[in-house]
Amino acid sequence: MSIQPLIANSRTTEVDGVATQVIRGYDTNPLNFDPNMEYIIGELKPASVLLSGAIRRMKEKSEAKAYDENRDDKIDALYYLLLGFSHHPDQAIRTAALYLLDIFNNYGLEMKVESLTRESSLINSLLADLGKPKAVSNIALLPQCDTYVAALQTAQTDFEANRLSYEEAQGEEGTLENASLLKTQVVELVNKKLVPYLNVMEQINNAAYGTYARTVAEIIAANNEVVKKRKNKTDVEEEIAPGV
Repeated sequence: MSIQPLIANSRTTEVDGVATQVIRGYDTNPLNFDPNMEYIIGELKPASVLLSGAIRRMKEKSEAKAYDENRDDKIDALYYLLLGFSHHPDQAIRTAALYLLDIFNNYGLEMKVESLTRESSLINSLLADLGKPKAVSNIALLPQCDTYVAALQTAQTDFEANRLSYEEAQGEEGTLENASLLKTQVVELVNKKLVPYLNVMEQINNAAYGTYARTVAEIIAANNEVVKKRKNKTDVEEEIAPGV
């Protein structure tokens, strides 16, 4: 049996999963008598820890970005609601919309492209202005306007609640290696050190190395099969697309 190399274009999370399983498998097999194995796994373990941390940061940043995009959507929704009502044939509705639109225009859609801190400050100020008695009475005249304002408030609250984890991840990004580079390092450790060494040692001493070698082979083969199926599906979709 020969262990196949890990497909290099596996996803970052897939490489992380392979590394975690390979390390776990090593920790349950009595191979620590071999200084070469100890050296290889000794390099793989910290690289795997860093990769897992980078993936966590990516996830936190992605979630925070989604919260920011959600509040931007709510800003747009409120603006276009007010803009639409500002052309309403009913004078009371039109007047109320114009009053509220004037408040909104003090901040403008441009608040969405401000820094996170500046945008939060502008949104909070806008919501405070919309919470004043005269604004509230005008909001009550516009169908569903209170729902749109409440949605913006909820989106802002959700963003602020998740902002700390985003800023912590953003701060670490400049000092720690990114996930893409760490993934490459892990793949190279597996393919250039672990796999070749196990392939040789299994042939020399199957009794000692066979069980772990087969475990690693199964872990990598399972991952590679997923990657190949995904690639084949993509290839089929690309072939079909031009004729659609």
